[in-house]
Amino acid sequence: MIMKKKLIGYSIFFIVLILGFWYFLFKGTDVLSRSTLLQRGVVKNFAFTNQDGLQFTNLDIAGKVCVVNYFFTTCRGICPRMNNNMRKVYDAFKENSDVMILSHSCNPERDSVPVIKQYADSMKVNTRQWVFLTGRKDSLYAAARNSYGIDDPRKAVTKIEDDFIHTQFFALVDRDGNVRGGVYDGLKDDEVEKLISDIKSLLKEKPNHFVNGVFNN
Repeated sequence: MIMKKKLIGYSIFFIVLILGFWYFLFKGTDVLSRSTLLQRGVVKNFAFTNQDGLQFTNLDIAGKVCVVNYFFTTCRGICPRMNNNMRKVYDAFKENSDVMILSHSCNPERDSVPVIKQYADSMKVNTRQWVFLTGRKDSLYAAARNSYGIDDPRKAVTKIEDDFIHTQFFALVDRDGNVRGGVYDGLKDDEVEKLISDIKSLLKEKPNHFVNGVFNN
């Protein structure tokens, strides 16, 4: 009986010891508070041009939770509806500098810096938080397909001038440059609400203190 009590006591002691070790090992990291949102990709290094004609790179989103989409300024189909729904995301977090929105042009030949500047001004948003981007078409399309996963890479055609992306999907990026959650349909109210909820979840995470290649390459 005494031996049994000792074994129980030793077992409890070692369980507490292990739990304590685990807690102090990961204290200060985001492991204990990490969201269960799926990681489905990593943002690769990029360099585009924003509505003010300034270079905008992956370093500019380090430590931020970002929402990503693609549009073009002359679109009269899904783009106005999609960006109206993106405004709901903007309005939900416009007081939070840890959230950014990146809207990329999928028609950069038409969407020059002055054109996207005019479009951005018409949206009447803080363009330090909701950024409008243009650049090389091949680079923009590679980011959509290979970083954010909001268009199927198999849709790419041999000649980039013949290629065209027209997608209503949003991507969500965490503070460490990981693409998280699912692909959110920007035309569906329930998916936009789910996106807002998932952003709140990611905001609770601390940036990873370990090396992440997306911001250290």
